[in-house]
Amino acid sequence: MKNFKLYSYIFLSAGLLGLTACRTNIDNPKPSAGSVNFSRYIAVGNSLTAGYADGGLYRSGQLNSYPSIIAKQLQKVGGGTFTQPLFTEAQANGSGYLKLMGFNPDGTPITAPVTTNLAITGILPVPGFGNVTLYAKYAGDNNNYGVPGIKLLNITYAPYGNLNGYFERLLPGAAPTNSTTYLDYITAKPFTFFTDWLGNNDALGYATSGGSGDVLTDKATFAQLYTLSISKLTAAGQKGAVATVPDVTSIPYFNTVTVGAVLAAVQKAAPAVQALYINALVSGNTYAPRIATANDLLVLTFPTSKMGVPNDNGYPYGLDPRNPIETQYVLDVNEIALTKDYVNSYNTTIKSIAGANNLAVFDAFTFLNNVKANGLIVDGINLNSNYISGGIFSLDGVHLTPRGYAIVANEYIKAINSKYGCSVPLADVSSYPGVKFP
Repeated sequence: MKNFKLYSYIFLSAGLLGLTACRTNIDNPKPSAGSVNFSRYIAVGNSLTAGYADGGLYRSGQLNSYPSIIAKQLQKVGGGTFTQPLFTEAQANGSGYLKLMGFNPDGTPITAPVTTNLAITGILPVPGFGNVTLYAKYAGDNNNYGVPGIKLLNITYAPYGNLNGYFERLLPGAAPTNSTTYLDYITAKPFTFFTDWLGNNDALGYATSGGSGDVLTDKATFAQLYTLSISKLTAAGQKGAVATVPDVTSIPYFNTVTVGAVLAAVQKAAPAVQALYINALVSGNTYAPRIATANDLLVLTFPTSKMGVPNDNGYPYGLDPRNPIETQYVLDVNEIALTKDYVNSYNTTIKSIAGANNLAVFDAFTFLNNVKANGLIVDGINLNSNYISGGIFSLDGVHLTPRGYAIVANEYIKAINSKYGCSVPLADVSSYPGVKFP
């Protein structure tokens, strides 16, 4: 998952604070690990696992990662120390991130990038690939193997430690000399329990690029690599919990700036305008302009300032089929259907392999879709999937807030308790914040 620069948004929900209610005391079972050995817990995954938030990886986000929250609860039943590859206090802002500065009169947010106290050490040009941002190296023990940007497709690729700066900082060698695969890296030291949330980026990259900047991982390849990864993670009889791939089309990144809202804003200045035009997938690799519908999803970073600006031939941007909104800014209905088809296949694989290896499953796909449809009340707090006001998703519209990560941690714990007969206590979600307001 990548950093996302926010531009402008339309019709942000007005309710920005969750409502609170009285809390009820509930008798909980005595904490117990049952027969599970939690002495060395490791977390495998991508940016969500690392604690990425607000378009960047930074120390505060790392400290509130869902694996860190899980580990704190596991320690109540005999779990061991959980060490993360934290950025130092002096470089606490890591890669940089977005900060909420306030709101415009129409309710749209004002954000600014944080550019001080970064951990960026340089840029490495890689021929045939592009520039790789490098970060201050981390040395020492590590239990959180979350690597922003990694796909399941990358876990056996030996040069990957030279192409992803977040992975490069965890390896002892300097790019471009690294040759340790991610799968070998995470299994190099003994461990007793694991969580695994790989696979999201195998669909997310395609979706967030509007189907134009990435490809969906082949279904058979996904199944082969997932089988391999779980076989290595369970090679010594370890128990663990895995998560399914969420419905990536349901996140705020695709549901905040809508076709209807953009059209309404245009019509205020030009009432005669009847439709927006997008460059949409027809079939295969064929695209053609057509009228946008409410079922087409504009991305959160869509630059609304471009609307109506004429091209060299005088055709207004987005308002004429000869100058349509580019595919990079929209996930159209055919691309949505394709993405969902692949995600469903990935999740069938994940559940099948988990069942064959007696692993717990957090069905993130079902859980997050239910939150989007019905909202969620946790610890007396009303939450939903709305951008900013919902409390769960951070400013990039993809990753979670500390409160969102606490919710995910609890869903993992519920799955672990149910599968293995444990009584690991749940985290107090109300003690973790949502989006930080100025």
